[in-house]
Amino acid sequence: MTNEELVKMAEEAMENAYSPYSKFKVGAALAADDGSVYTGCNIENSSFGATICAERTAIVKAVSEGKRKFEKIAIVSSSGDTTYPCGICRQVMSEFMIDAEVVFKDKNGNIIVEKVKDLIPKSFVL
Repeated sequence: MTNEELVKMAEEAMENAYSPYSKFKVGAALAADDGSVYTGCNIENSSFGATICAERTAIVKAVSEGKRKFEKIAIVSSSGDTTYPCGICRQVMSEFMIDAEVVFKDKNGNIIVEKVKDLIPKSFVL
């Protein structure tokens, strides 16, 4: 799967976001090593601690279906600009995909690719 195709799937997932408080929609598309793709969107809650990010939604969906190895994840937001994952998402990503790529699209439509290990260079590991 190309980065552009993965970004498109993340953009489609973003449309399902539930963000009545922040109005900030985020979508993610996670590519597993077997070619399957899991999408996610952010889901807010009035108890803000219960909110879950798009990245974690996609990862949780995949892991709950038995997937453990991932190649890359695309992340987009309604801001139209590069949206980096929060610290909690970076830590969860490091658990399952430390050597994987994170794909972003900037406000000019350019594709940017970074490694998870570069986004969280000293992640917590047991």
